[in-house]
Amino acid sequence: MSLSRYHGVDRHVGNTPLLRLRRLSELTGCEILGKAEFMNPGGSVKDRAALGIIEDAEAKGLLRPGGTIIEGTAGNTGIGLTIVGHARGYHSVIVIPETQTKEKLDLLRALGAEVIPVPEKPYSNPGNYNHIARKMAEEKGWFWANQFDNIANRLMHYRTTGPEIWEQTAGGINAFVSAVGTGGTLAGTTQYLKERNPHIVVGCADPYGAAMWSWFTNGNTDTNDGDSFAEGIGQGRVTKNLEGIAVDRAWRIPDQDALTILYQLLREEGLFLGLSSGINVAGAVRMALDRGPGQTIVTILCDSGAKYQSRIFNPEWLEANGLKTQLPVETLLS
Repeated sequence: MSLSRYHGVDRHVGNTPLLRLRRLSELTGCEILGKAEFMNPGGSVKDRAALGIIEDAEAKGLLRPGGTIIEGTAGNTGIGLTIVGHARGYHSVIVIPETQTKEKLDLLRALGAEVIPVPEKPYSNPGNYNHIARKMAEEKGWFWANQFDNIANRLMHYRTTGPEIWEQTAGGINAFVSAVGTGGTLAGTTQYLKERNPHIVVGCADPYGAAMWSWFTNGNTDTNDGDSFAEGIGQGRVTKNLEGIAVDRAWRIPDQDALTILYQLLREEGLFLGLSSGINVAGAVRMALDRGPGQTIVTILCDSGAKYQSRIFNPEWLEANGLKTQLPVETLLS
């Protein structure tokens, strides 16, 4: 009996289900649907980028058996690269800002990655985690994944995320909403969906302190208007993955709005999600309010809440940062 029909973990990235967010759908009169990316093998949407980048590097001869992958990441791409890398025989070195949760650092180490925490510095600073990863790759001859400017990231979403959403909604999607980290998810998915139906409306949900709301609204990245506790999203520059992409709507999403949604989804619908997912869903609610009832709106449920338990699911941390967990989700509709 041939076993060729069976595959390792790297062949099971993607094809995640589309979940109906019941309460928000009922309140808005729309179908608000979340792509369950936390069900990928590494637990996040970044598994797609990791697989796409590795496959592209293999095809170009940049990665060979036994090679080393290095990346600067807020955590989830590093987890994806480590898991997919193990499945294909590679070692991973992860440069990560030391401000990220302890859960992420512990998980990366448990998975077998070499983890290098560094002080968080802006992209303009040579000490930024991305620049450190690039420099180490050059010095040691390792493969630098370069998730922000490697368009293999964007192309993976064009080849997988967009087609999956189109098929799962039977072409009935009216709107797509996503935050921006590298820009790969928003750009690749948008490109595919707009090709299938140019009338699909695309929105960007941006945390405070990031520049994408300013970019899509004002054509510049100059706005500096606060901060967010969201990890893995919140971009200050136009990456190569984002180049040439336009969206129809953009919103600033406060952390409290995202947190109100997260706790409603946890208590009433059994979904345990990270803050970036809450920001995405809050953006989908904004889209529903802007467009009116009857829309089918899809967003991304980026990862689970497991990597953030010491923060957004920690009552002491929440109280210290003035965030509340008992606000009714109806407050977002007023």
